[in-house]
Amino acid sequence: MNILVCPLCKGPLVANALHTELICKADLLAYPVRDGIPVMLTNEARVLNDTETV
Repeated sequence: MNILVCPLCKGPLVANALHTELICKADLLAYPVRDGIPVMLTNEARVLNDTETV
C-alpha cells in the first residue's frame, strides 16, 4: 500500500475499507479494489461528490 500512488497526480492514496476503494484526496477520485487487486485506471475511477468525506 505504501508504494501505490494516484496514477493521475502521483499523490498518496487513502484506503476506504467501507467501499473497498483507494481515495486520492487531491483529485477527488476513488479507485476500486476488486478481489483484493487495486484497479489503478483513471477511466475506472469514481469521481467523489461534494458530500462524501475523505
